[in-house]
Amino acid sequence: MSHDYEEIAELDAVTLVQLFKQGELSPVDATRASLARIETCNKDVNAYCHVAEESALAAAAESEKRWLNKSPLSMIDGVPSSIKDLTKTKDMPMRSGSLTSSDALQTEDAPFAARMREAGAVILGKTTSPEFGWKGVTDSRVTGITCNPWDISKTAGGSSGGAAVAASLNMGVLHQGSDAGGSIRIPGGFCGVFGIKPTFGYIPQWPASAMTTLSHLGPMTRTVADSLLMMDVVAQPDPRDWYSDRHFNGKWFAIPEQPLQGLRVAYSPTLGYVDVDPAVRQCVDQAVAKLVELGAQVEEVDPGFSDPLEMFSTLWFAGAGKVISTMSEIQRELLDPGFRAIAEQGEKIAITDYMKAVDARAALGSRMEMFHQQYDLLITPTLPITAFEAGRDTSSPEQQYWMEWTPFSYPFNLTQQPAATLPCGLAKGMPVGLHVVAAKGKDALVFNACRQLETLVASGHPQRPKGNS
Repeated sequence: MSHDYEEIAELDAVTLVQLFKQGELSPVDATRASLARIETCNKDVNAYCHVAEESALAAAAESEKRWLNKSPLSMIDGVPSSIKDLTKTKDMPMRSGSLTSSDALQTEDAPFAARMREAGAVILGKTTSPEFGWKGVTDSRVTGITCNPWDISKTAGGSSGGAAVAASLNMGVLHQGSDAGGSIRIPGGFCGVFGIKPTFGYIPQWPASAMTTLSHLGPMTRTVADSLLMMDVVAQPDPRDWYSDRHFNGKWFAIPEQPLQGLRVAYSPTLGYVDVDPAVRQCVDQAVAKLVELGAQVEEVDPGFSDPLEMFSTLWFAGAGKVISTMSEIQRELLDPGFRAIAEQGEKIAITDYMKAVDARAALGSRMEMFHQQYDLLITPTLPITAFEAGRDTSSPEQQYWMEWTPFSYPFNLTQQPAATLPCGLAKGMPVGLHVVAAKGKDALVFNACRQLETLVASGHPQRPKGNS
């Protein structure tokens, strides 16, 4: 890999597009740089489970022609990108981290992949996920363990662990994650990248997630601006998703930088019930102090709900139960034992208990809507801990179910609010995330605050995997 490719691989999407426009850089070179970075790094971190080098270079060549003709398809035309392995992508396999799947090539694009391709983005391949995205770390019987680039002995988090690692190391520039309980924000927090779960309904998802209205798709990038570029492309309606009913008025990338003077911010370092590592708390406290310096009116206050783990688990386990409901015993034996255990538990949930969880979810959503009548933003840590050892079992009560160490993320899947993780420093040498939440439909507030904070609280990026290798 040449020195030039090294430099190109460090560029963000906004810079790449400007260079494409000026004729100073080709999408082909940008794609070769990303592929070279994948070749160098992927063996250590296992971010990609499928790399489509030939089709990526062909797409980059077509993009190069469009830029030379001054007719790009969008502001991400030619930008190297990836799609999570849970999302259908034409001419690529979709293993979903499961031995119950096959390596057959998909015959159509899901909405997210379709919008990226229509915009001219270069799809490099598929990033790793645990089986059916079921947990907050990324390992599976199909693809093995995905490791944290800051220290490859540590977990990347999950379930969008491959996307987070790819973003952290710029193995491609724009990456798709999905989040039904924290699966964008958990790995984003552990790997030190920006990730956002937009308000439910902005980005269509088809086929529907097993977790239905808990699941959001969203961008994972190194910068806030790059995520805004992605939102302009993927936050478009698709008739295949009956739930996708939100339309943003204007351009995401054009969201104005509003001063934070007078912004009403609730800072809840524990939500009233979470035990947070003091080193994590210190990083988040320092980031919140920057908000104060920027003029925000910050009040330390909890939103006033108790841990919604029981209602979340009821809905989550029921969704897992639906996944395996048509599987034979032979297929079930192929499953990750932890996933099979919660899925079979989900199959036994009574409909009355499920509906009680639905009612409790509605009450939580109402509480947060009322809370945001008083506060523009809610700030918490993304996670109460830093990344732990890779490969740790998180599938039993004895080992801690993943939800037990991700208490800040899943409540806001229940409420469908926009929620982002922004890198805000290092604790014990590992990234810490700042969790920024707004009322439904108020995504611009999240983006604006994160964009103004990112240069003040950034934790940097690893240049190469490091750890035990």
